[in-house]
Amino acid sequence: MPAIFEYEHVVTTDEIDAQGHVGNVIFLRWMQDAAMAHSSAQGWPPERYQQTGAGWVVRSHQIEYLQSAWEGDRIIVRTWVADFQKLTSLRRYRILRPADEQPTVLATAETNWVYIGFERRMPRRIPEELSGAFDVVESEGDD
Repeated sequence: MPAIFEYEHVVTTDEIDAQGHVGNVIFLRWMQDAAMAHSSAQGWPPERYQQTGAGWVVRSHQIEYLQSAWEGDRIIVRTWVADFQKLTSLRRYRILRPADEQPTVLATAETNWVYIGFERRMPRRIPEELSGAFDVVESEGDD
């Protein structure tokens, strides 16, 4: 599996806001969908987290919106794990529209995730089995 995961999506009618382009919250949903797809591809689907009794919650998001997306656009969310600490992991994203002459960067973003136990909802040390399933890529050019 490549260290940088690509999640593809075609913009649907229900993702268009009152201004006629993709709403900001939809970008956030794409980020979450891409992160979940990447985790599943690395052997950590939602069911595995349920079995272990622990998983990820968001501590913070940072998104810089650069260009709009429109109905029918094919977009790619590139995502990678940029860092693992004892309890947290930083994931980065680059959302692209590849159909343009030069692929257009629609947004750049990152999410700081905290690993928690589901029963007590308290942070838990990230197991080596989980962190070892992902290559850490500090910047997109490292793949």
